[in-house]
Amino acid sequence: MSAEATNPGAPLRKRGRPRIDLRRLGRVALLGPVSRDRLPDAIGHVAEAHRAHYPDADLAILRKAYVLAETSHRGQMRKSGEPYITHPLAVTLILAELGAETTTLTASLLHDTVEDTEVTLDQVRDEFGDEVCYLVDGVTKLEKVDYGAAAEPETFRKMLVATGNDVRVMSIKLADRLHNMRTLGVMRPEKQARIAKVTRDVLIPLAERLGVQALKTELEDLVFAILHPDEYERTQALITSWSGAQDPLTDIADSVRATLRDAGISAEVLIRPRHFVSVHRVRIKRGEMRGTDFGRLLVLVGEDADCYAVLGELHTCFTPVISEFKDFIAAPKFNLYQSLHTAVVGPEGAVAEVLIRTHRMHKVAEAGVVALGNPYTQDGTTAAHQAEPADGERADPTRPGWLSRLLDWQEAATDSDQFWATLRADLAQDREITVFRTDGGTLGLPAGASCVDAAYAQYADEAHGCIGARVNGRLATLSTVLNDGDTVQLLLAQDASSGPSPEWLDHARTPAARIAISAWLDAHPDGAQGPHKSRPDAPRPQAQPADDPSGSRGRPAGRAPTVAVDTPGAPVRLAGCCTPVPPDGIVGFTVRGGSVTVHREECPAVARMRAIGRAAVGARWNAPDDRSDTPDYRVTLVAESFGRPRLLADLTEAIATAEAAIVSATVEPPSEQRVRHTYTLQLPDAAGLPGLMRAMRDVPGVYDVSRAQQPAATA
Repeated sequence: MSAEATNPGAPLRKRGRPRIDLRRLGRVALLGPVSRDRLPDAIGHVAEAHRAHYPDADLAILRKAYVLAETSHRGQMRKSGEPYITHPLAVTLILAELGAETTTLTASLLHDTVEDTEVTLDQVRDEFGDEVCYLVDGVTKLEKVDYGAAAEPETFRKMLVATGNDVRVMSIKLADRLHNMRTLGVMRPEKQARIAKVTRDVLIPLAERLGVQALKTELEDLVFAILHPDEYERTQALITSWSGAQDPLTDIADSVRATLRDAGISAEVLIRPRHFVSVHRVRIKRGEMRGTDFGRLLVLVGEDADCYAVLGELHTCFTPVISEFKDFIAAPKFNLYQSLHTAVVGPEGAVAEVLIRTHRMHKVAEAGVVALGNPYTQDGTTAAHQAEPADGERADPTRPGWLSRLLDWQEAATDSDQFWATLRADLAQDREITVFRTDGGTLGLPAGASCVDAAYAQYADEAHGCIGARVNGRLATLSTVLNDGDTVQLLLAQDASSGPSPEWLDHARTPAARIAISAWLDAHPDGAQGPHKSRPDAPRPQAQPADDPSGSRGRPAGRAPTVAVDTPGAPVRLAGCCTPVPPDGIVGFTVRGGSVTVHREECPAVARMRAIGRAAVGARWNAPDDRSDTPDYRVTLVAESFGRPRLLADLTEAIATAEAAIVSATVEPPSEQRVRHTYTLQLPDAAGLPGLMRAMRDVPGVYDVSRAQQPAATA
């Protein structure tokens, strides 16, 4: 039952209740004994507001929905003493004034019937169709009898999931909460505070993200009055004290009108008073209020190009405050908002803020997604069900990227308390950035998001194995905070068992990342072998000499493998630049003194030799003989990694485990958070080289291991 619906003495609703004869109820509503003089123009006000936006709207279904709502709620009273039907009517009128289409208004009239009366969802579907039924079900609360303390968070989860398929669900909920907040004074102070806090933490941010500024600003003022009564009264007194004085914005508005008229630009110039919370914020920011701080100028024009024409005239004929200029037309906010913001100095030196937008932009700025009308396409399929673009963002503006991400992470938040706390934290982040992926896609992230957040946004649970990133082509740690427009490439480890470090939580802003990291850590209390050992912001190891004790593991060097060349009797040596080992394809070149140096076929030196006309000498591996001192194979490997403590020790341990001996090791000075290790190793068996390279790549922080392609520093 809705917070303000009361029906004294009514029995609790039972499941499996009998169906109601809707036709009989309709006849009673129209012809029955109960006088209906109390609300003679009730549906008329809604119809008038609706026709202002939709002149050709068919009002028959609204009348039908009103009849059902009035008869089913008959006898129920609000705590204010009014008939309960006044609530769905008020909610519907709010939406009608915002420009909601007929289906939304129909569902709004019926939004409490399934929750508070004997009407069932099946009956709503039979009488009004699937769309209306879906919307009514979406805003119907879950019963405390079934969910207990989890009823409220789980109800919001249900609404959000429904909103993911049809944003009109949340539109009805926001209007419902606004009317309840308007009449909250009849409740106990503690209940007022509880409802106001949920409104502040959840519904106001949702209204902001959906762009419904008309609802958001009024909700803010109502919450302000309840949670901060002293500040509210102080702000109210401040506004009252200025209301009788000559408004300096009036003179500036006249000057702006004259300027635009002389320039031949058709525009409507209005003065928009600030709401209470906005005045309060300005007072906190500036201290002493000026007369122009209590409102802003709004300039409405016909076309986008006219917006920039107005801006040019204002900046030419008035002194602009450049720091106040923002272009939300070229770069709209994530909640569909578009406007040019600027500030100019008026004739008497007063500074006035100016908003410039088209009439269409203004409608969207006030009503947000409500102004978009019906999200269903002409063929009957919802835009939310259409194919999604490659970057994962929905093409349908009524299903913005932030909502898709919210729906994704809520599935992982199985605990109601975790969902509730995470939802509030997510909605508290009120600015969004866009970063680009190297495959051409984009990621929408909250401002302040790091590479950790980007990894989980792109790869979900696969991001557990992320070991670093490139931001705008430069190597970066996972803790790097991303900026709007950055290009990010995430680097993943090969080891499927890799997992995150607890320190990653310090750098995760998005719920998806925090929930996934926490779940992995809970499931692996002892950690695992993988990148989770590496802190995303850990210091880099310093270069160590080749005779460091950590590089002396492995068994003593034996003899090298033998190679036969097509120059009989010539001394043969293996090139140190590429350190070939069987079964590498090899080729030789004669050098000074008649010796033949053997390279891997893909060695860059081979291409250089052939480019200058040097003749190649055929070469092939000799089969090992049966002597006990079988050959040891020397190879030089280069490991690319991100710096962290104990990295060198972990690498040498991996090498020793593969039974390789370190002949020499060099760690170059760190560059751009990258560390390059060069190892010359001896293997007892060339067949073990692929396994050795895999083991080195699996070391946390290492993102690549390759064969040396140039002269080794210690070869």
